[in-house]
Amino acid sequence: MSEERWRLPDGIDEVLPPEAAQLESLRRTLLDLYASWGYELVIPPFIDYLESLLTGTGSDLDLKTFKLTDQLSGRLLGVRADMTPQVARMDAHRLRRAAPTRLCYLGTVLHTRSDGFAGTRAPLQIGAEIFGHDGVESDVEILRLLVATLTAAGIDNAYLDLGHVGIYRALAAQAQLDRVQEMALFEALQRKAIPEIRELIERAGVPSAVGDMLLALPELNGDDALARADAALARADAPVQQALARLRAVADETARWLPELSVHFDLGELRGYTYKTGIVFAAFVPGWGLEIGRGGRYDDIGRVFGRSRPAVGFSTDLKGLIAQAPAPAAAPQPAVLAPWSTDPALQATVARLRGAGRRVVYRLPGAADTAGPHAEVLVADGDGWVLRPAAEA
Repeated sequence: MSEERWRLPDGIDEVLPPEAAQLESLRRTLLDLYASWGYELVIPPFIDYLESLLTGTGSDLDLKTFKLTDQLSGRLLGVRADMTPQVARMDAHRLRRAAPTRLCYLGTVLHTRSDGFAGTRAPLQIGAEIFGHDGVESDVEILRLLVATLTAAGIDNAYLDLGHVGIYRALAAQAQLDRVQEMALFEALQRKAIPEIRELIERAGVPSAVGDMLLALPELNGDDALARADAALARADAPVQQALARLRAVADETARWLPELSVHFDLGELRGYTYKTGIVFAAFVPGWGLEIGRGGRYDDIGRVFGRSRPAVGFSTDLKGLIAQAPAPAAAPQPAVLAPWSTDPALQATVARLRGAGRRVVYRLPGAADTAGPHAEVLVADGDGWVLRPAAEA
């Protein structure tokens, strides 16, 4: 057994150099980007009461959340699998601002099973949220910031899948489905299992006009899905038409801001259906079947914290961004080797070099050099210290 102590649990990974340096560099870049857009950084706790972690998310996160009992209170705790509910609590309960609030966050989340983000169960989640505005403009700002995030990571070939959970929700209400029927049909819809969808519609006794519209949803995907939806959903009630109008408005406004972005539509793809309330989206890169980022509108999530506010946001995984980003363009600067000496002039030179961003390593007596073959060396030159190539020292 002892020889296997180096093993890690499935889906749990160590980050070694130089990838750790790449992650840290991207972390700083993205947080600076978000700050320049007016997003304030918050740091939610890694562990929290379970009911707070699952608030507003239905059962979506329940199976992904590690649970344990608090030895102090006896209450059930959870290790966060998503920071969105915690950030919503901060907005609703702690900040309580009247104006729209922009918040961003970054930290490790833990999943009982992988959800696809880079194949890890411990994503390094980063995201941004707007609270207190229920307009097309905040939907589009979040989409723009997601694209800016991908661009900052060196990903310039992403495309967007865009939908609206209100379309299916309103059709299910028009069909007078109960909750069990609604969720069974939802599950079949996610798999685009048309024979099963047809059987569920017939078993529920849905009128043919509404049933035909439900059957059309799996086919309403692609660049022209909105145009085809006008005819396919023409007999839908007002809430469906309102959701379609909102989706079209978001698509049109996004095209004005991001004319080069490739946008696809899928009216049957309902990410986060049990707690999302409006626009839903995911970003993909060609050749990689997993989402690189996801988000949407979830206006009811703050209700249980005493203050329901409109909310829209996105999240992604730094590890996934690094996996899809091109390799760093430039090699790091060579290290500088310094002798083990308390000479004040040497210490001043080392401080000056480090302040300028150079990596200075003291040569430990009796140990092999660790600075690499292209290192420079600090050597005494009169009353001062100068850099020399290692080969010349």
